Amino acid sequence: MQLFRSARWLMLALLVCLVPASSQAGVFISVNFGPPVLPVYEQPICPAPNLIWTPGYWGYGPDGYYWVPGAWVPSPFVGGLWTPGYWGWGNGLYVFHPGYWGYHVGYYGGVNYGGGYLGIGFAGGEWRGGVFAYNTAVVHVNEAVIHTTFVDRTVINRYTVANPNHVAYAGGPGGIQHVATAQEQIAAHETHTAPTSFQTQHMNAAQNDHSSYAKVNGGHPTTLAAARPLAVESHPAPAHTAMPASRPATGGSHGYTQSASTGGGGGKATYPTRTAPMHTTQAAPAAHTTAPARTNTAPAKSAPAPKSEGHPK
Repeated sequence: MQLFRSARWLMLALLVCLVPASSQAGVFISVNFGPPVLPVYEQPICPAPNLIWTPGYWGYGPDGYYWVPGAWVPSPFVGGLWTPGYWGWGNGLYVFHPGYWGYHVGYYGGVNYGGGYLGIGFAGGEWRGGVFAYNTAVVHVNEAVIHTTFVDRTVINRYTVANPNHVAYAGGPGGIQHVATAQEQIAAHETHTAPTSFQTQHMNAAQNDHSSYAKVNGGHPTTLAAARPLAVESHPAPAHTAMPASRPATGGSHGYTQSASTGGGGGKATYPTRTAPMHTTQAAPAAHTTAPARTNTAPAKSAPAPKSEGHPK
């Protein structure tokens, strides 16, 4: 049995090596059984400006599924938003589609990861004038340090894909049935930026952590979210492709529209506005630490709440 598992993993590893590094469609990591349910946990408080939440997810390694903790990550370029990776079902197999950075949030299978990723787009905030504004109806931030916040609870109803069983994959038997919206389809074909090297290191660390595997923890990982943000890594901004002019300024896939003169390489940019007012706090910055992730797996509340029903809360 051990020999069969080792041979199977070697075959998967060889297939991964054959995938071009620039591929955005997915990787040839396919499994004939789906990932465990998504654990429910408390999102750590965002400790500094311009950090983007990247939700935790189940990866697949030599010993099966392992948990990659959620983390606050500095965007590699101004205006960057994270599209989470997801498992999708097709032809009898579960295939992993990796996450990426872009100006808009694309399709991630309708998986409700929580923390602003309710299944469609990102409800946790948006870029305004080169600074990220956080929607505190959805995400947790340290408002003694972060002064660009607003409250918009309407996005919770508009962009939540119901997932009461905390399923971690799209399509197939028992999977989430969400067809990509027009905005998600457009965003998927924009120019994307791969995860930063620190995100890759973060994933590799989880893969090498024996306790992160579902076969060891029974689907209840001890470390659900990173206590501290990942390190900064800057990348050139990708060529920008604007969404159609008819797209509402307030949407689940928030982003910004650059002026034509910048060519997507920086410079002046214009940003969408929202009806929800942004406010700034007057308190002086104070020393702080991120709140540790809770490791309980209490079920999400069934009634709508200011926070999303997803994972994390």
